[in-house]
Amino acid sequence: MSAYTEFSNYIAEVNDLLNTISILNWDARTQMPVGGTETRGKQLATLSAIVQERLTSERLQDLLDKAEGEVANLPPDATERRSVAAVREASDLFRRTPPELTRELAHLRSVAGKTWAEAKASNNFAHFAPDLERMFALNREFARAIGYTEHPYDAMLSLYEPGMTTARLQTLFAGLRARVVPLLRQIVDSGHKPRTDFLELHYPPEQQKQFALEVAQSFGFDLSRGRLDESLHPFEISFTRNDVRMTTRYNPHFLPTALFGVLHEAGHAIYEQNIAPELTRSALTSDLKGLYAVGGVSFGAHESQSRLWENIVGRSRTFWQHWLPRLRAYFPEQLAGIDTETFNRAVNTVEPSLIRVEADEVTYNLHIMLRVEVEMGLMDGSMAVRDLPEIWNQKMQDYLGITPPDDTQGVLQDIHWSHSNIGSFPCYTVGNIMASQLYEAAEQQIEGLENSLAEGNYAPLREWLTRHVYRFGRTFSPDELLAKATGRALDAEPYLNYLESKFRELYVLRG
Repeated sequence: MSAYTEFSNYIAEVNDLLNTISILNWDARTQMPVGGTETRGKQLATLSAIVQERLTSERLQDLLDKAEGEVANLPPDATERRSVAAVREASDLFRRTPPELTRELAHLRSVAGKTWAEAKASNNFAHFAPDLERMFALNREFARAIGYTEHPYDAMLSLYEPGMTTARLQTLFAGLRARVVPLLRQIVDSGHKPRTDFLELHYPPEQQKQFALEVAQSFGFDLSRGRLDESLHPFEISFTRNDVRMTTRYNPHFLPTALFGVLHEAGHAIYEQNIAPELTRSALTSDLKGLYAVGGVSFGAHESQSRLWENIVGRSRTFWQHWLPRLRAYFPEQLAGIDTETFNRAVNTVEPSLIRVEADEVTYNLHIMLRVEVEMGLMDGSMAVRDLPEIWNQKMQDYLGITPPDDTQGVLQDIHWSHSNIGSFPCYTVGNIMASQLYEAAEQQIEGLENSLAEGNYAPLREWLTRHVYRFGRTFSPDELLAKATGRALDAEPYLNYLESKFRELYVLRG
């Protein structure tokens, strides 16, 4: 047996453990009774500790040394070399991380998830505050352990978006604000209000689910290797490419919630289902540093696919010209007399709003910037958890001109901090940018793409994305992947052009 084969077999077992962690997390968020929270937290802590032990063992160090020598003469892009390098990086990180810190974070994620849900349901931030305080304290300790150069937030960003730094992110945000804020101001000043009342009629959840799944399957979601369930906060999670789960939540009196939630999560799921089969159970289908079984190169790359399928495809006029008759077949009374133009304008309404996951495309990144500023402040100590409701409300007023009426619709609305996903929010904005950059390249390279989309044929786009993005898993860095697919690293220009073109037309704006 070659050294690389022995190394691969060892990492395959680590991958199995990470997928077991994912299964327990999926169950906790969809099926587990509330009483199981404490013991589930201990189970997750135990498994996380076992993974850390395996990633720091002397046995792995020996396998790494031998495998590195064996693959040294392969091309730099060879999956064997990339796999070994990924494991070496993760191993070095966990050798710097105290094992008790890994255990405590894993346990707290489970406990804090329950506390957050209770606090949100009862509009009681004080109930969640102690767990949140502890969560940021542990993550500050984690940042010091893994190291950073300029800002503790850099350490967190490195876990979710390799190559991204706080300084680079601030430059990116400044460029977006310079063009998005004037666009938003023009839209608000136009006084145009699309008709949306029909979206708030009664839409039975079962029919919502049937239609959303029909669309997801047309995109390429394979139900023989996936399923759709319900949860408090929508998410996608995979246990290899052969078992990919997504969830949504249903609002019987607001159609877009579940509909676009499913299209969003379907983008994530299609990414996972189309990773090259030969990468299964390898280091290139696991985020070893974050202890996640996820195959996308970064959280931003993953978000690019959810945003591409949800927004660029799913919120286009072309899409609704094809799908509105089918949706009307599910809801004939609710959509009687609603034409494509009216429906398309309704689902693309721009209006400052309270809830990030339901925000329109123009205001969405302002929600992200708010959260990033809060995370940076909590990581460097310039903000305190006890002050968050007040800070949150002021930033909502500064960015969007509105103030939440309560904490449930304000500081408590997102699940991310309870799961220790600190540093992941910027990936939504990175994903928006990557989505437009990739779609622009696909348009240039796929002959007749718009015609195929108009016919409801999504195979050409999905196959292009599989060739240029999905199949590689975590083989390349985000910038490398973008350079190979589009010829350049992350570039916001296609995204800004997309926003301005789409919404100037929808709102009949000048300039």
